Amino acid sequence: MARVPELMRNPEPAKAGGRPLEAKPVRPGRAAGAVARDGREVHHAIETVLAAPEESREVARRAYEAVRDQLVAAELDLMPVDRLRELIRARVTFAPVRDAGTETVGQLLAAGLTALRSIPGVRRRTAKRIMAAAWQMRESVAGSTRVRIDPDARTPEQTALIAALRRYERSRSLLKGPDLSPLASEIGRRLDPAARGASRRKMIFTFSKEKKQEARDALAQLDAILSSRPVTVARKRLTRAESELDRARKAPGATRLWNDYLARPVAYNGLLIEVAELDAASDASQGFLPADIAEQVRVLPLDRSLLKTSLRGYQAFGAKFALVQERVILGDEMGLGKTMQSLAAMCHLTAKGATHFLVVCPASVVINWTREIERHTQLAARRLHVPGKQREAAAQEWAAKGGVAVTTFEALRTMPENLDVSVAMMVVDEAHYAKNPDALRTQAVSEWAGRCRRVLFLTGTPMENRVAEFRVLVGHLRPEVAENLDLTDGALDGTRFREAVAPVYLRRNQEDVLSELPPRLETQEWVALEGPALRAYRKAVLAGNFMAMRRMAFEPGTAKGSQKLRRLAEIVGEAADGGRKVVVFSYFRSVLETVTAVLNSDRGGIPGMLVVGPLTGGIPPADRQAMVDEFTAAKGSAVLVSQIQAGGVGLNIQAASVIIIAEPQLTPSMEEQAIARAHRMGQVRPVDVHRLLCEDSVDQRILELLADKREAFNEYARRSDMANATPDAVDTGAETELRRRIVTAERRRLKAA
Repeated sequence: MARVPELMRNPEPAKAGGRPLEAKPVRPGRAAGAVARDGREVHHAIETVLAAPEESREVARRAYEAVRDQLVAAELDLMPVDRLRELIRARVTFAPVRDAGTETVGQLLAAGLTALRSIPGVRRRTAKRIMAAAWQMRESVAGSTRVRIDPDARTPEQTALIAALRRYERSRSLLKGPDLSPLASEIGRRLDPAARGASRRKMIFTFSKEKKQEARDALAQLDAILSSRPVTVARKRLTRAESELDRARKAPGATRLWNDYLARPVAYNGLLIEVAELDAASDASQGFLPADIAEQVRVLPLDRSLLKTSLRGYQAFGAKFALVQERVILGDEMGLGKTMQSLAAMCHLTAKGATHFLVVCPASVVINWTREIERHTQLAARRLHVPGKQREAAAQEWAAKGGVAVTTFEALRTMPENLDVSVAMMVVDEAHYAKNPDALRTQAVSEWAGRCRRVLFLTGTPMENRVAEFRVLVGHLRPEVAENLDLTDGALDGTRFREAVAPVYLRRNQEDVLSELPPRLETQEWVALEGPALRAYRKAVLAGNFMAMRRMAFEPGTAKGSQKLRRLAEIVGEAADGGRKVVVFSYFRSVLETVTAVLNSDRGGIPGMLVVGPLTGGIPPADRQAMVDEFTAAKGSAVLVSQIQAGGVGLNIQAASVIIIAEPQLTPSMEEQAIARAHRMGQVRPVDVHRLLCEDSVDQRILELLADKREAFNEYARRSDMANATPDAVDTGAETELRRRIVTAERRRLKAA
């Protein structure tokens, strides 16, 4: 706030040179009544602005409850009254109730107790018990009902909820800037005596000499406050606020409201969580950390002054965890905003005086990182992943000016050795790239991590093939913790493993913290290998060509009769009919080319549908982002055809609500990453995941052999308990061994057939 005059900050008369200042008389030409009226108007305007957020929050809360009550009523209308039997300890017969035409709990509640008592055969006590059970059931259903804003439904109640959330957002923005509360307090303290002083009748006939002087002083002090610079500034702000409040109360049409929601779903759902107090339970949002660590993190005040975007509660906790523990792994599931949490930590440190930060990431997400820095923070993004001759100059500019340097794993190895930089925090995105101790990029990450006090590893998949790899990541950060991860003698089951890594590892899952996330529906689309595809598959098996086995259903020579390709085209067609967007993922470029050709052809294509791709690892990152932007901006249905390694990392594809995976991947996390590009914060529609699989083939063998990998990840990375298992006990072996086992199994099966 601008500097407040001493008169406003101190209830006693101000002093100058140690002598009390007498209140100056009301300005010439300024009537006492005008001063009092002006004071009341300014005070009322400030109080209105201060009260607006809470008032609009209450409006939004009622709108939320209306939507929730509608969902609850719909569920109770389908619930048979017999379900209440489990809530009533005494023996109760519901036959008379059903015979009277009241068959559901919803109908029972709508009819009420009086109507229930009037049913022949229902005693007074029985009616009370049934109705009490019905209300108990309603409370239970209401407590478990999730309100999700559905753009495909667009009910009047949901439209009203969006309008109320928009009003709350706008009224809350009025409080940005200097705090007006002290000013309101100062004006309010002088209003009553000033108003009495403005009453000629009271001044002449009622007041004593002392009271008259007190009233004159209050008028003069109020006049001085109203003519001060802080009030002059506040008047302009209040005028704008009044106009903004009027606009906030007049919500635009439904179409504009829904378009705004679709453009900013994360902001709206964040407001919904705040208004309805839906934030996740603290133990889940805090990653089930031990109480002592969680408390240290919780009490840290996070400075958000340099952030342009608000944080969810669990995101603020993640940023504070990185700041308190200093060298950690943030293993949140894909789509929970790990980037945002790291930026929040950097903004906090910058506000405290830090100047230099370093982000290391795959080349495919460098552009996304620089965009996110500029979009969400007031920090300067400095891209170090540039052509060789410019790289040293870019690094020197970062050293001189500070900011967030963004580079790749490969470029990190060639960073100039003469850089005189103290890195306040090093962030390593997709940190599982540094899991192989023998790899040069791992060694470079480890060396730089050793130079920095604070290091934050980001990875939703810290264990791809064996849990032991997680120990390597921990070793970069906290060697003493890694040494305690005894993975050989069965000493650590899943629970004790999590306890051992708690100081360095925080993970939350989507279902724990994203109450608004729409469902993810997974379907295994099994088809048969037939004709040319089957004959080509048998040849590939006999030749031991594992990769050919995996892609044979899409090979150009067999594609004409490919059941997988036919089913893929059907799924795309169904999605197009619903105006939905589709992403097709495959490991193989040849498969992508075949799919793209068919979708663009008269035989398999959809008239008017945009087909973008193939997006492959050979395409520069900037062009990949441009392809995603084109796909996102497309009106109506569209298909993005992408290599799973290139499109499954770093790109946000929330525009898609249908995912097709052409063949099972050898690491479950690769599929999870790809799906999470669409099923993440900001997604507003249910996401349908279709896995195309050939029965009696390599696809079936891969699913069988990788089942244990998923169990290992769920046990050690998620919250669960298991009694007798060690990390190595659930490992299925390296990829080479996996291939060998699958080829051998398929040869035996074909021979037996």
